[in-house]
Amino acid sequence: MDDIVKAALAKWPNVPHCYGWLGLDARGNWYMRDDRCQAAGPFARAEGDDRVASKGSLLKHEKLIEFIHRNYAADEQGQWFFQNGPQRVYVELENTPFIWRVQPDGRVRSHTGPDAGEVRQSLLDEQGRLYLVTAMGLGLVHTSDMALAADAVESGRWVPEPVQWSALPIDRGFVRSPQHLQVREAQPVGKT
Repeated sequence: MDDIVKAALAKWPNVPHCYGWLGLDARGNWYMRDDRCQAAGPFARAEGDDRVASKGSLLKHEKLIEFIHRNYAADEQGQWFFQNGPQRVYVELENTPFIWRVQPDGRVRSHTGPDAGEVRQSLLDEQGRLYLVTAMGLGLVHTSDMALAADAVESGRWVPEPVQWSALPIDRGFVRSPQHLQVREAQPVGKT
């Protein structure tokens, strides 16, 4: 975490959290989601949800993206956020908290930049998407890197195990939509 962020947290410790305004897609791109975009629909379609997804505006400012990457973390509930000064901006995930980029030498890097570390497990969902569990956690292999990933599978370095996409958050301890969780927790008991 940046020193300037730590200083802001110390100065303003009780700033309310922000939900729904930032999304991470399955290719590692960040999207800003204003009120209009949020009203148009969720960042990503959830199982059983027939609403159209509304991603928002693709972030292109390199320095802002680097700042987000340096200050990206998870809370105790597995909700991923960007610590923006004293405020936590919770992230809507299209798939997983990390998007892995497979390097030609076989290393795996996070969409945030650092090496992911040793691949401990590989998983394949019902749609044919490949996930890796590394020292950093769970992530989806970027679609552009599937040829390199196929080489790792064919050589026996990775042996994918079957997994259900909908079960990943529960099995791996992360939340795809902190905004949806907030709304659900705010509802009176007995209402859904």
